[in-house]
Amino acid sequence: MRIIPAIDIIEGKCVRLTKGDYATKKIYNENPVEVAKEFEDNGIKYLHLVDLDGAKSQHIVNYKILELIAAKTNLKIDFGGGLKSDDDLRIAFDNGASQITGGSIAVKDPEIFTGWFAKYGADKIILGADCINRKIATHGWLETSEIDVIDFIKQYEKIGLKNTICTDVAKDGMLQGASVDLYQEILNKSAINLIASGGVSKIEDLFRLKEIGCEGAILGKAIYENRISLKQLENFIIN
Repeated sequence: MRIIPAIDIIEGKCVRLTKGDYATKKIYNENPVEVAKEFEDNGIKYLHLVDLDGAKSQHIVNYKILELIAAKTNLKIDFGGGLKSDDDLRIAFDNGASQITGGSIAVKDPEIFTGWFAKYGADKIILGADCINRKIATHGWLETSEIDVIDFIKQYEKIGLKNTICTDVAKDGMLQGASVDLYQEILNKSAINLIASGGVSKIEDLFRLKEIGCEGAILGKAIYENRISLKQLENFIIN
């Protein structure tokens, strides 16, 4: 299982929110590149980079941070947040993203999102299936749709979807464990590569996600609050 630390960006700084609430913003480092390099120095190969300003603004904002991290590390970066147009995608890939994650766009404009699959291929496009009480959340989790998360994933699986990040918003930043039951159900009802996100609080959570068959796990606050050390992650990756 791939270990994928998250760096969330607001105004160029590394922050974390609780349950996606911008009012809960906590700054952990004013230099995201420094954070990314530390991850790489401890054996990490992947990064989930989220443009929270972009998510709120509905277009890519912090692409310069993406460019700097891509230039100064060898991390494979999945970039998301505010990607709404073909131009946003071009900017993300031109500035070093290995993959992009689209969530709100997949709800609001399926035609554009489906076009990205055709243009870039399923390996480059990740579906962001973020949910609140199983219903897909959009626009930086500020809005909730009536679409069930599993129906949403299966809809795109039919056109070739390979990779999904699923975040249970109620768990995000709470350090109370991941939504294992929901992830198990997704894995039972689809054949996608599932990347679990939200709620990871201790190393045992990662072993449990690996056990049920998740392809990757994203974690953020557990690292920043020293609940899981980078050394523990390095050992997890090696073993």
